[in-house]
Amino acid sequence: QVQLAESGGGLVQTGGSLRLSCKPSMSIVSFKVMAWYRQAPGKQRELVSTITAGGMTDYADSVRGRFTISKDIAKSTLYLQMNSLTVEDTAVYYCVGGLGSANIWGQGTQVTVSS
Repeated sequence: QVQLAESGGGLVQTGGSLRLSCKPSMSIVSFKVMAWYRQAPGKQRELVSTITAGGMTDYADSVRGRFTISKDIAKSTLYLQMNSLTVEDTAVYYCVGGLGSANIWGQGTQVTVSS
């Protein structure tokens, strides 16, 4: 069973930065697309950013210019660099990998931004 393990969440002050990591239990090159979602308390799950197997990226308008998605093939790890964080970025962040016809979800990592 394929698993995705996120790490890097935590508590940070407004304006600070965090880098999330996601390491699949199989090679990252197997995924046709990978993404980061987030869900804040009382809100719907939101797509934050995607990266295709070819390296094309996309971002939600709310994070564009502040967040950067990337992947390290050698380390088989997906990243989300988050800068200029605001309290509105507080959420559980999930790594998702598109594998065949299935989407594989990680367990999530909490990001809390304090004012």
